Amino acid sequence: MLLGIEPRICKVCKEGLYRNKTMFSGGWSRCALCEDFVHYSCLANGKVSFLKARPRVCKVCRSAQAVTPSSSPKTTPPVAVGS
Repeated sequence: MLLGIEPRICKVCKEGLYRNKTMFSGGWSRCALCEDFVHYSCLANGKVSFLKARPRVCKVCRSAQAVTPSSSPKTTPPVAVGS
């Protein structure tokens, strides 16, 4: 008896990651933050638009990072008092 194989779904575009469909038209990669497989075109762009950011981060995680402010507080440098 064979078990049904369910294809993985891209978290960004909600389309299937079929080997016969995506392997020759871009492929897929795993997001470094959420550990989900997404299409290569659904990864966030790097400094150059046709290259992808490293570490590989999907567009959903990148937008979540942009909304969340950094946790490091801004402090002013200490001021030297006269000599």
